Amino acid sequence: MIALRDVYRARRLIGSQLPRTPLIYSRQLSRELGFDVYLKLENLQPTGAFKVRGGLYYALVRKDEAQKRGLIAASTGNHAQSVAYAGKVIGTRVVIVMPNGVSRVKVEAVKDLGAEVIFHGNVFDEALDYAKKLAEKEGMLFVHSTNEPLLYHGVGTMHLEVIEDLPDVDVVINPIGGGSGAASAVIVYKSIDPSIEVVGVQAEGAPSVYLSLREGRLVSTGYAKTIAEGLATARAYELPFEILRGRINDVVLVSDYEMLRAIKELLITTGQVAEPAGAAALAAAMKLRDRLIGKKAVVMVTGGNIDPELLKKIIEGY
Repeated sequence: MIALRDVYRARRLIGSQLPRTPLIYSRQLSRELGFDVYLKLENLQPTGAFKVRGGLYYALVRKDEAQKRGLIAASTGNHAQSVAYAGKVIGTRVVIVMPNGVSRVKVEAVKDLGAEVIFHGNVFDEALDYAKKLAEKEGMLFVHSTNEPLLYHGVGTMHLEVIEDLPDVDVVINPIGGGSGAASAVIVYKSIDPSIEVVGVQAEGAPSVYLSLREGRLVSTGYAKTIAEGLATARAYELPFEILRGRINDVVLVSDYEMLRAIKELLITTGQVAEPAGAAALAAAMKLRDRLIGKKAVVMVTGGNIDPELLKKIIEGY
């Protein structure tokens, strides 16, 4: 099991390489929702998403091997940019396998970082299986987006920053795709103070972790029907499931419409841009407003890599 000390170790290594992202208090959102809303702006990372913390830490820890063999990963976007960014930092070949339909802005961002992009399948899990086979065939170092412990060490550093900036936080709301963000939240907050609530958020059309935690076993839905690429996983994975089980306080489902509405609300109230998965925590906060009254809630804005055309439609239509 991953421990808090692993997260501190990761910060010592990546702390000088990545910016500390701001935790901002939103007066307007707090007034509208009836509780104190703090936004952790991981959309301001160099890759536009929190996952760069994990990818960079992985690459630095395994630098010698990664430089010899190269890195390969499967992703719908943000993990891809994380690994591509890390590969650029250490100077090694990176191959990313993506399912068809990933937004153009994410594909171009990965290519701009120097990675090779291969499209395979229609959902993340199909791309994942193909990437594993390709890694074995070409002898590359495969970076699993959810079952690789080193990623959690790095990702957990964003939650260390939260607790340092807001020691009296009551609730932290974090989206769940594969689960590294929410699982690292559990590791950090429950180690420091078990009374801090951690609430996960999944898309209604991709509820594998939600169902797994309810049923006490790994569940594969076989589908991921959501506009939120970062939440579009069709099955739950072993490592995050074991960390989250019995420790996360709740998992909430949000619709695509609720995420799109949250994107617009975030933009109007704070000027911050989020992708659908990055706005999922705010969508959940809006949904849970009655239960959060009087509390200090941190809403994790986990990514801002949204297609400009989608953002335009949201502004005009929601």
